[in-house]
Amino acid sequence: MAYALCSAIVGLALAWAAAHRLSGRLPQRSLVLPTGAGGGLVGGLVAYAVMGPGNLGLALVISAAVSVAMLSLLHGRSARPAPRATAAPRIP
Repeated sequence: MAYALCSAIVGLALAWAAAHRLSGRLPQRSLVLPTGAGGGLVGGLVAYAVMGPGNLGLALVISAAVSVAMLSLLHGRSARPAPRATAAPRIP
């Protein structure tokens, strides 16, 4: 129970920080916050299943990594247009 709760809190904190810092590039907070918490929860539970009890610190690190990976899927394109490639000179 502690693993799940701590992992969800870590994911929620990362999602809140990402929503606050990258508000222009992420969708609405109502999607970002549950995605971060869910990613943290999945990462923590997988870490618990693989390593077993007694590794809470490592499980939290893994849950943070999974949460960041899930949030990166929501990350949109930049507001700036992509730079255009210059045309190569033609060789006659």
